[in-house]
Amino acid sequence: MEAPRPPLPPFSAETARQKVRAAEDAWNSRDAARVAGVYTPDTRWRNRVEFPVGRAEVQAFLERKWARELDYRLIKELWVHEANRIAVRFAYEWHDDSGQWFRSYGNENWEFDAHGYMQRRYASINDRPIAAAERLFHWPAGRRPDDHPGLSELGL
Repeated sequence: MEAPRPPLPPFSAETARQKVRAAEDAWNSRDAARVAGVYTPDTRWRNRVEFPVGRAEVQAFLERKWARELDYRLIKELWVHEANRIAVRFAYEWHDDSGQWFRSYGNENWEFDAHGYMQRRYASINDRPIAAAERLFHWPAGRRPDDHPGLSELGL
């Protein structure tokens, strides 16, 4: 049995926001093993055209993702929550190996087990090419600073 990953469901508005920020922080670490560890061993995903199942496939997916999406910066925002489910919207900025910047927009639906591990993650994502001058996410690699605006404050 793995140690619980609080906050645990059922989620309140506050604990759902905490879970969303913890997920954002983990993804901004770009540490595929760390991120994969917050999912159940048999987690099921839908991410664009990939459908990873289990932590090993999730970790491999994330390693490929962050090898391709360079200088990745992500902001997530709680959309709605109920019981053991959370829906978020997000945007992230990154560039490819040619230097072309993108802002990717999306929504995720999450479902958690009783111990706070995510057992299902369904993501829908769209990419928009942007000029470097259009970038809005300008913090050093890692966790978004607490005083950096979120999606709503940025008008996204």
